Amino acid sequence: MKKVIVLIETNFNEMELIYPYFRLLENYEVHLVGTDKDVSYASAAGMKMKSTHASRDINADDYAGLVIPGGFSPDYMRRSPETRALVKALDDAGKPIAAICHGPWLLASSLDLKGRKLTSFMSIKDDLIHTGADWVDEGLVVDGNLITSRTPADLPIFMKAFCGALE
Repeated sequence: MKKVIVLIETNFNEMELIYPYFRLLENYEVHLVGTDKDVSYASAAGMKMKSTHASRDINADDYAGLVIPGGFSPDYMRRSPETRALVKALDDAGKPIAAICHGPWLLASSLDLKGRKLTSFMSIKDDLIHTGADWVDEGLVVDGNLITSRTPADLPIFMKAFCGALE
């Protein structure tokens, strides 16, 4: 069974973590990867989910792809050199990386986005443009292995595209 990463950190958006997590469990082994293992991370509304792995302890070669949920959690994710390195290793291998809402903040801190087409929540549009990304206001953008969406309303098309890319 293929293994997939769903990143987790403080202040995650519940819908953007839970929907992908349970959708992926239908066909994949899913690991909730945080900065640390066995930590209960709280969402913006106080819901808690526990990480199963730490980003420093896993090898990107063992995984088929990665989901970066939004909320404010990507700002915490990008503070971890190990999490940034994990995202870069998956990108270097051409594996699918899906980022929704504020998730592309982590992409901006981990990857060279010059000329890459993507979307995000509108409040980080300028951050992404300043990295050289070609930002567009669309519900789903697929550019090579990068899959991006704007808000929880985009989750159905976001997850359909990511699951398709995993196959």
